[in-house]
Amino acid sequence: MATNSYFNENTLEELIDEIKFVYQSDNRPWVIGYSGGKDSTTVVELVYKMLLSLPKEERKKNVYIVSSDTLIENPLIKIYLNKMNEALGKAAEHDGLPMISKMVTPPSNNSFWANVIGRGFPTPRMNGTFRWCTDRLKINPSADYIRRVIQDEGQEVVVLLGVRKAESIARKRRIEGRELANRLMNRHETIQDAYVYNPIVELTTEDVWDVLLKLDGGKTPWGSDNNELVALYSDADSGECPFAGMHAGGQTQSCGNSRFGCWVCTVVKDDKSLNGFIKSGHRELIPLAEFRKWIMSIRDVDEYREKKRRNGTVYETKSGEMGYGPFTWEARQLILKKLLETQKQMGYELITQDELKAIDEIWDDELDLSRRTLVELYKELTGEELPWYQYKEPLIDSETIQELEELAAEKEVPFDLVRNVILSVYHNKNFSNQRIMKDALEKLLNQQWLHHDVLKEFEDEN
Repeated sequence: MATNSYFNENTLEELIDEIKFVYQSDNRPWVIGYSGGKDSTTVVELVYKMLLSLPKEERKKNVYIVSSDTLIENPLIKIYLNKMNEALGKAAEHDGLPMISKMVTPPSNNSFWANVIGRGFPTPRMNGTFRWCTDRLKINPSADYIRRVIQDEGQEVVVLLGVRKAESIARKRRIEGRELANRLMNRHETIQDAYVYNPIVELTTEDVWDVLLKLDGGKTPWGSDNNELVALYSDADSGECPFAGMHAGGQTQSCGNSRFGCWVCTVVKDDKSLNGFIKSGHRELIPLAEFRKWIMSIRDVDEYREKKRRNGTVYETKSGEMGYGPFTWEARQLILKKLLETQKQMGYELITQDELKAIDEIWDDELDLSRRTLVELYKELTGEELPWYQYKEPLIDSETIQELEELAAEKEVPFDLVRNVILSVYHNKNFSNQRIMKDALEKLLNQQWLHHDVLKEFEDEN
């Protein structure tokens, strides 16, 4: 046993007793953040064991288990997490435990693909600038669910997380008085009426694997086998493991340093877990790795990026060149095309129909005078019609659009401006107050990108 192990000075029974004590100390329901990884699995397993040890009449408050599906999870992890959530829900009901398992997702109109393909958001950078994904895809959906629990329960909640110290320093905890429960909790940083309790904060990585693999021979109370989780970590590490763990049958190699993330994550240069899975034999994931490499390669390519931001402002780089805005509409269509081709190649859903509907609506609002681009692209690539295919009527027919493009080029008027004016008139035509349309048109005509050259010349003269 490692010298810094929590269990040098404490027993597993004492840890479960602490969790029981905190549970019984008040009436606040619990919410557990469950990712399917080793740390959150340990928390859920300990809480489940604790509830089983209580008489039925003392299981007085609900325990909500919330998992987050970003809609771009690694397929292997998503399949595993869905299976665990289903098993947890059924087992808790069978055992008469007040546990509710819930999977949350970002709204379809604020998903990764809705923002990248729909609005043209550039993929998040490796250096952390414009890292818009984490809050939108993972944090906010979970936080919204917790707020709904608070509202439904009509009181504060306690959020349990699988957070651990980088290096655990074991210390003997003694349950002495009710005030200890409060000392073990902190106010949630962003959610009002929520507290945070980290029951495994002092456990080392080895401690976590000891709990998962030694307790009941690695079997979870909901019927799964934690050796399956070990296998996932092992595959993510290309079969190479950073430490040796133990199970009931003796010593085995286990892993715990990999982090399971989104398969299309562009924040890291190399997706070690995705590449690890592939090296371990999951060759079905190769198309995902290839798509990820491709979308990272086009991020800062001139032809794929607007020279203005979505709000019409522009900026210059330190070298004096025009800075990039969102992906061009052509680039967004190309990304969708490549994504659908990858989806077809894998036989696994990479973008949901609800996301496609959201993207279609964004394009209708901002870009597509034909209102047919997405549905026709989808039919061309898949051979199938989306449910709303028949109901899509062009705002302007294709011949008129072509004439407008030619006329704009002839008069040296940006077609973007022509298109935006038409869409603005369409969106505001039913308002009885004509001032609304006038203000909208004035805003369009005064956007910075239309007058940058003049403004720049004026600045240079002064």
